[in-house]
Amino acid sequence: MKKLCFLFILFVFVSKINAQYQPLNLTNCLVAAQLEFQEDRFTLEVNLSEIFANTGIKAIPSLNILKRGANMDLLASDSLVQIMKSKGIDTYVLVSVRGYDNTFKINPKEENIINEIEAGHMFPLYRDNISSVTLEFNFYRNGKFIGNDLLKLGGIGERDEVIKKLRKKLPKKIKNNWK
Repeated sequence: MKKLCFLFILFVFVSKINAQYQPLNLTNCLVAAQLEFQEDRFTLEVNLSEIFANTGIKAIPSLNILKRGANMDLLASDSLVQIMKSKGIDTYVLVSVRGYDNTFKINPKEENIINEIEAGHMFPLYRDNISSVTLEFNFYRNGKFIGNDLLKLGGIGERDEVIKKLRKKLPKKIKNNWK
């Protein structure tokens, strides 16, 4: 009986872990960075789109879709969703700064895309006197939450080093977890 109980608990534990690490089968995406400064947003979206393209994922930065200074809430509008579907994009990747200099865990939330966009998460990409930044990636396919992931970039001393570390670490994460 003890063995049966142990096996059942082990099975539940393994299936729970396995469910969290299912690949996203990412083939296309609209990249939207939720950052405080416009130049950080531009830099991050362009670099992420380039990294996705280099790993074989069709990607479009949201700045190509939205006008400068436009409200990010427009990303969830029905008309924009239809335009994106006509371009072959059915997945949105929302990227934000989760925090600095701490260890963070993946939040098992399943937020609606509208709520997530409205939340904002307006932190800068880099702050003085920090040694690491953690980025949070939230994935939505056809308006529904499909997963999230964190990427910690350590050993940074300036804004350009954040992008340099991102360009080094993200392709590995894409190939191992998101494709």
